[in-house]
Amino acid sequence: MSDDYEIEPQGDHQYVVHLHSNGEVKESWFSLDPGVLEQLGAGEADEERVVRQTVAFLLRHQEASDLPDLVELEDVIASYDDYIAAMTD
Repeated sequence: MSDDYEIEPQGDHQYVVHLHSNGEVKESWFSLDPGVLEQLGAGEADEERVVRQTVAFLLRHQEASDLPDLVELEDVIASYDDYIAAMTD
């Protein structure tokens, strides 16, 4: 199955992602904590890249329709042991 998506910055470390899958559109908001970005070796200029890589990472683990309405990187780190390694490789 092929998933595609658009990322829209909303300011204040917030991004909305529109995921298209099987004729449906799912909206997920991503909240990026600057401390977590630093933990990932990323800065403010890297935020959209981090969102894009996080979406791709999550889609390897679950269907687009199953992504939460709000994604916080702290929760992704807590849920997936391999997330930080995947993001820093």
